[in-house]
Amino acid sequence: MIPSPGHRGEVLFSADLLEGFKPADVLAGRAYDAEHFHDTILELEAIAVIPPRPKRRRPHTDDKEIYKQRNLVEHFFNKLKHFRQLATRYDKLLENYFGFVSLAAIHILLR
Repeated sequence: MIPSPGHRGEVLFSADLLEGFKPADVLAGRAYDAEHFHDTILELEAIAVIPPRPKRRRPHTDDKEIYKQRNLVEHFFNKLKHFRQLATRYDKLLENYFGFVSLAAIHILLR
C-alpha cells in the first residue's frame, strides 16, 4: 500500500506498486491507461491488461478473458468497504489506518 493524496490520480503512483515484483500480467482499470504506466509494465516484461480509454488515439490491445479475473479484486475492495472505520476514515494517523486495513484484510481472508 502506498499513501497518496485523495485529489491525485492513482496512476501516478502505480509504477511504485510494481517495484520488486516480476508479474506475468498486470490487470488494471481504464483509469490506469497511461503511456508511462504501459512503459513501466513493458520494462518488467509483463503484459498490460488494461482496457483503452474511449478517446485514445492509439489504443493498446487487451485480453478480455484475463481482464474478467479483475472482478475478484473489485469484490475484495467491496468487502473492505463494509468495515465502517475504513469507509469513513475515522483514523487521523496514516499508520493507524493502514493497520486497520491490514486487520480487515486478514479478517476477510480468514472467513
